[in-house]
Amino acid sequence: MRKLLLLLLFFGISWSYGQQRTVADRYFDKLAYVKSAELYRALVKKGDSSVHVLSRLGDSYYYNTNMEEAERWYGILISKYENEVEPDYLFRYAQALKGNRKYDAAMKWMKASAERGGSDPEVLRLLEEGDYYTRLTNPRAKLFGNVHNLAINTEYSDFGGFIFGDRFYFASTRPSKGRTRIYDWNKQPFLNIYAGHRIGNEVDEVNKLEGEINTQYHEATLAITSDGRTMYFTRDNADNGKRSEKDEEGTVHLQLYKATLDEEGKWGDITALPFNNISYSVGHPALSPDEEKLYFVSDMPGGHGVTDIYVVDINDDGSYGTPQNLGSPVNTRGREMFPFVDKDGVLYFSSNGHPGLGGLDIVKSEPQNGRFGKVTNPGVPINSALDDFAFMMNGDNTEGYLSSNRLGGKGDDDIYHFTARDCEVAISGKVTDSRTEEPLIEASVRLIEPGGGVVAKVLTDVDGMYTLKGDCLDGAYTVVADMEDYRSGQKEINVKGKEEATANLALTPLIIEDEIVINPIYFDYDKWNIRPDAEYELEHIVSVMNAHPEMIIKIESHTDSRGNDAYNEKLSDNRAKATRDYLYSRGIAENRIESAIGYGEKQLLNNCSNGVDCTEEEHQLNRRSAFIIVQR
Repeated sequence: MRKLLLLLLFFGISWSYGQQRTVADRYFDKLAYVKSAELYRALVKKGDSSVHVLSRLGDSYYYNTNMEEAERWYGILISKYENEVEPDYLFRYAQALKGNRKYDAAMKWMKASAERGGSDPEVLRLLEEGDYYTRLTNPRAKLFGNVHNLAINTEYSDFGGFIFGDRFYFASTRPSKGRTRIYDWNKQPFLNIYAGHRIGNEVDEVNKLEGEINTQYHEATLAITSDGRTMYFTRDNADNGKRSEKDEEGTVHLQLYKATLDEEGKWGDITALPFNNISYSVGHPALSPDEEKLYFVSDMPGGHGVTDIYVVDINDDGSYGTPQNLGSPVNTRGREMFPFVDKDGVLYFSSNGHPGLGGLDIVKSEPQNGRFGKVTNPGVPINSALDDFAFMMNGDNTEGYLSSNRLGGKGDDDIYHFTARDCEVAISGKVTDSRTEEPLIEASVRLIEPGGGVVAKVLTDVDGMYTLKGDCLDGAYTVVADMEDYRSGQKEINVKGKEEATANLALTPLIIEDEIVINPIYFDYDKWNIRPDAEYELEHIVSVMNAHPEMIIKIESHTDSRGNDAYNEKLSDNRAKATRDYLYSRGIAENRIESAIGYGEKQLLNNCSNGVDCTEEEHQLNRRSAFIIVQR
């Protein structure tokens, strides 16, 4: 008998967990991740730590970009079921760790995911190429695409591409005739500047730049004026390129030089810029769109970090102003290097001081009120887990080049071509009360991509209006609106081929006059246990009461007229009390439910009393539960 009781108890608990999971799953499928997280956590507290619950709990936080909680619950999931969970969860756990800057642990689980195959066949390829963190952590990261390794790359270091017309300039340590000196730092030849002809997105006929630019020391990273006559470039501190000059500690620093193109097409007339200094480095030149400012990198005293980005005015007479540190938020305590300014004045640079995917990351800062504003990371595929730098774009911002030592390359550093993905769709609309048609102010509106990730989030304005922006898709986004004391609303919007789309949402109020109004709660025939569909509706009562901690309600349950009057009263009373007990189980204090009473068929809403022939729909109108607000 004892074993039988235990067995029945086990099945009872399992059935209870199952129907509660159904409710949580329904909210999860509706993209209501805050609510699904709450429900899954409640299940865990009750003892349900199944793979399904823990994985969905982690997903609820993950898709809502709460990486701290996502890491916590994925960690518990994997500690209990590492050999059972799908590789995708190892991948997401790695992403959550990366989001919390736990890079070593993230790498461990990223590799584990790839080794297990993963449901995404690109995981292993991304790992091999160094693109460790995908759009799953940042759906908006796809500003650029079609990144590919140039055919001109070698087993040596090739980097720092620059476009001028059909010419492509870059730096390389590749061996060339007469170059036998080896740089001790990387055991490769010294850098020289090379040039070739662009054909499509590739380069051919590569040769070392003619003229006086290249020497026996390092030359790299350049910028050329729009007339093609002046070049700024970086070189080791040297006396006419023949003898290096060292500081007091014996260190050779980088310096900036200017060269002029002669009538024969060769670069000469090399002059050092006046703010060079034997005691520190300046290099990595970049010009503003109007060519009135020169940006560069230096470790001069007084900076913010290891290396900072500076700017100096180029005067009309060819002289220079005083270099100015760009300051915060551009410069950090780390390394800021390789600046580039596009046609719109947007500053791109590489940094290991700003949050990134690993090593140097390419980041951007848009001009705001005469200075550069917030720094953002465009993510993969521009950035990888290793160093990504020397970003530049062509004159109309449609394509460009970057350099990287990411896995899968040909050499130490490689040059990659990319195309810009600047297609963006704006989704706007109005959120209103479905009963009054009045605008809802500060309703939360989310844009959900097909994979379930939150792309953008905004609050409605005083007119109930919102605008959300996402990348162009060949399919549909889902717009979800939430407001306290209202049912969530959502609408799927197909944006294929569109730059703009409209999604108006009307939310149904949960409080109408002195009652919390939800959809009818259904019970099985002759029973009063709470079904999963009833749980789903009752969760709206839980949400309202949690939002109004002083609220007190009473529950009234009613039946139709069919059946014995006394029996109907008893049945409805059991149903009212079962409803009350469910709310208790969800944390609603007992003193907040004044009463739970069944009235049977005493308070019919129509004339369908005993003996009256009515339709099923008419009888259904009388089978109801009411949640009357006694105190707010």
